[in-house]
Amino acid sequence: MKIITSILAASILLVSCNQYQKTKSGLAYKITSAGNKEKLKQGQFVKMNIKFTVGSKDSVLNSTFEHIPAYLMIDSSRSNKYSFLELLPLCAKGDKIDFTLSIDTLKKMGMIPDYNNVFVKKGMIKGKLEILQVFANDKETNEDYKKENDKEKAREIADLEKYIKDKNIKTQKSENGVLIEIENPGTEPKADTGKQVSVYYKGYTMDGKVFDTNIGKDAQHKDAYPVVLGRHSVIQGWEEGLKFFGKGGKGKLYVPSMMAYGPQGNPPVIPAFSNLIFEVEIVDITNAPAPVAPQMTAPQHP
Repeated sequence: MKIITSILAASILLVSCNQYQKTKSGLAYKITSAGNKEKLKQGQFVKMNIKFTVGSKDSVLNSTFEHIPAYLMIDSSRSNKYSFLELLPLCAKGDKIDFTLSIDTLKKMGMIPDYNNVFVKKGMIKGKLEILQVFANDKETNEDYKKENDKEKAREIADLEKYIKDKNIKTQKSENGVLIEIENPGTEPKADTGKQVSVYYKGYTMDGKVFDTNIGKDAQHKDAYPVVLGRHSVIQGWEEGLKFFGKGGKGKLYVPSMMAYGPQGNPPVIPAFSNLIFEVEIVDITNAPAPVAPQMTAPQHP
């Protein structure tokens, strides 16, 4: 009888541990403790992995797992209503959180502008979060982020190198890891810092989906795109890759995500952490025009 009672008690405990609780704002959550008793405090910096999925097939909306973790500061003074931020003060290092968000509630709160084929009525967004590390100040946080940033870029370059090796493509590598396939190097001198480079291009993701171009019938722009190298008006992958070509040059740039749009991506056309390919043709290289000075406005008198 004691054995049966013990088994029953253990079963009840297991069920209760798996039940979701709710915050005051209605956010449903479940915390799996790692055993650390010291909860997160105001002003600390948290390193964490987080993932959002939606729909019956758990389609991934965003995820830091297998990429650069997210970093943020604990700030209880902000309004964190109906957000995983509500849950962080309840947690400690190593804890894991599962939570769900109602799409209807998010729409009522103005967090989702309208329903669509992803955010449907009565739908739910599932969240998964794991607290990896806690830092006391932004210096420690920035040092750790740089390490993670370097690891991410190394992974992306390795993926691109495997891609071109599998396809038997011959490339050169820039200082920071852009891979350049040169079909025609163009004339000397090559493009360089301080020069304006006029470029025809086609950009696409690794699965071949074109997201921007000024070439052919699908062109979103008619003219060659002017880029002044060194002014950082374009992604770093272009800043480095275009310098391998002179006027008339033609080829492809294989750009690691961290030298393109990185963790933010460029929604909705470029997902987060997307390595990119650009077909480029250099139609002209000229001296750069002088930077446009900001206009001074006359002081307003009362």
